[in-house]
Amino acid sequence: MKTSNVLVLILVLLYINASTEWPTHTVCKEENLEIYYKSCDPQQDFAFSVDHCSDITTQTFNIRAAMVLRHSIKELYLKADLIINGKTVLTYSDTLCEPGHSKLVFCGKKKGEHLYYEGPVTLGFKEILQGDYTVSARLTNEDHVTVACADFTVKNYLDY
Repeated sequence: MKTSNVLVLILVLLYINASTEWPTHTVCKEENLEIYYKSCDPQQDFAFSVDHCSDITTQTFNIRAAMVLRHSIKELYLKADLIINGKTVLTYSDTLCEPGHSKLVFCGKKKGEHLYYEGPVTLGFKEILQGDYTVSARLTNEDHVTVACADFTVKNYLDY
């Protein structure tokens, strides 16, 4: 009996190591707007949600995000790309954490700590582009190591 348990455990571990992608998670799905995400960091997935899909079309909306940090974040940089039909059409970057100037409450967290944020987010624009496209977002620390990475698929059928 013990041998079969060990065999099952080995098979499960091999299956987990053989997996190369994280599952696609649904952020929200309503009549005119669908948003999905998939972690593009092969070593870590994370949790992300919004209260209501329709809130995203307002300037400020509430989110929840959680993960365990694999790397400390003294400095944190964001790079986001808007990708339409496989081509990057817009790139945005910003410094989110740096010594003496931090925009986020979790700046300074150490490796192994839990990162949890629940509260408002302001994107700085009032409309979400109509159509199907991808927003690729990557957070890196001062050592240029990926802290979190995700590809968001947006399907917006709402005509403003």
